[in-house]
Amino acid sequence: MTRKICILFLLFSLGVMAQRPVTTQIDTTRNKIGAQFNLTIKAIADTNTVVVFPKGQNFGRLEVIRDYDIDTVKANNRYELIKKYGLTQFDSGRYVIPSLKVVIGKKQFDTDSIKVEVSDVKVDTLKQKLYDIKDVIAEGDTNWSAKWLYWLIGWVALVFIGLGIWKLITRKKKNKQAEEVFKTPIEKANTLLEQLEQKHLLEQGEIKAYYSELTDIARTYIEEAVHIPAMESTTAELIAALRLAACKKNMKLSPETVENLEAVLRQADLVKFAKSKPLDFEIAEDRKKIGTAIVKIDSAIPEETDEEDLEAINEQARLEKLRKQKRQKILNVTAFVVMIVFAFFIGLIVTKGFDYVRNLVKGDPTKELLEGEWVASEYGDPSVIVKTPAVLTRQSHDADKAIFTDEQKFTYGKYTDAFSVMLTTSRIADSAKTDKLLDETVEAIASRFEKDFKAKNISLKSDEYELPAGQKGMKTFGSMKLTNPETKESYFMNYDLLTFTQGTGVVQLLMIYQADDQNAIKMVEKVFDSVEIKTSP
Repeated sequence: MTRKICILFLLFSLGVMAQRPVTTQIDTTRNKIGAQFNLTIKAIADTNTVVVFPKGQNFGRLEVIRDYDIDTVKANNRYELIKKYGLTQFDSGRYVIPSLKVVIGKKQFDTDSIKVEVSDVKVDTLKQKLYDIKDVIAEGDTNWSAKWLYWLIGWVALVFIGLGIWKLITRKKKNKQAEEVFKTPIEKANTLLEQLEQKHLLEQGEIKAYYSELTDIARTYIEEAVHIPAMESTTAELIAALRLAACKKNMKLSPETVENLEAVLRQADLVKFAKSKPLDFEIAEDRKKIGTAIVKIDSAIPEETDEEDLEAINEQARLEKLRKQKRQKILNVTAFVVMIVFAFFIGLIVTKGFDYVRNLVKGDPTKELLEGEWVASEYGDPSVIVKTPAVLTRQSHDADKAIFTDEQKFTYGKYTDAFSVMLTTSRIADSAKTDKLLDETVEAIASRFEKDFKAKNISLKSDEYELPAGQKGMKTFGSMKLTNPETKESYFMNYDLLTFTQGTGVVQLLMIYQADDQNAIKMVEKVFDSVEIKTSP
């Protein structure tokens, strides 16, 4: 009988062990400094039961560097949930991963504690080649990469200057070549038409270049013979000006001549801007029309021209040319100034850094706050006196009545600004929990930032802090990655949080600021130095 009871008890014990809801595993108990331990926690629960795994930046003396997503395996009406963590330690020694709390439904289970060992990385000084310590670089010396950037900026500036000089020289050469003297405009036009045919542009497939020179010859002739601004005018403006000049000068110009000229000019526009390709017979016909139009226009010009009309047309052409030259000068000067400003800012970025240039353009808001006039005010209950860049604004919100009987919040700026302040004063409902509140606050910081600010990559450190008046509290500090909900831009921010308890009173002062902003760091110190918590009478 006794034997049967023992067997039943043994079977019952094995069944209980087999159904243990939480198990812990680790891939290795020995590792080198900085190497990753892979900790695995498995939990078995019903499909409708909520399971909460432990969270934190540190498990004992080991730092949590990876927090993997939960894997789920379903078996009948139960789930096996697998949670993995990546742990590391950068000091050699023996450590213990403490027992962690896993909540399944309303029950809490503790994981097994695990001992691990972190060993040094041995360095073989006999085989590994050693080198002398490098000499100290004197102040003002720059490394090769910085010098290379200076040379690059210099060469770019020289290239721009060289291109400008080359453009001026080639323009002068073209002007000199165009200054070939002809007795009459018709002689010049006929000569240029003959030279155009000798270039054999059509045989080379350069239809666009052919039409461009063909129409330029016609426009140049009309401008010199009829004295209207043909080169700067569009096709429609040129034809309208030619008809107007024909009326004023009593030119016996047939409508067919003007229409043929307009047809060729429009055909040239299609070739130059719409990539049209006329057939060979169409090109020959257009060449013939241009030659005929020039001859008929020249024969229609009367020998005596009204001097007043001629002077007016010439003056108009001269003024239009001056306006174009002025616009070109403005464009050239603007391009040169833009190039100089661009090179200047590139030089500043290389020598001073991007942040310096950004602050130079946008201004440095934190520097203005630091050097501005600060305000010392008294807030909340427990009463706190603190000095800030401006008076804190009271914010309305619902307090957790289960923990706090009264809670007041005061803020300056938003958490996405370059510098922001949040002061919270409250009264705790259960005075017996005051001693544990500091530790619970530190543990809840990461969850609070994730919930309130949607923060990621949160680092957390804490230390004791004492005010000048002697009150002791906890300082929690670190960094986190925030995303601006409006611009969707992500960046790292630092934070500092002071937490004090006084009887049933709790004071929390949180400051969030841009990482590596020296002015913001000085403001944090200035605010901390001004904190004064009034003691109850």
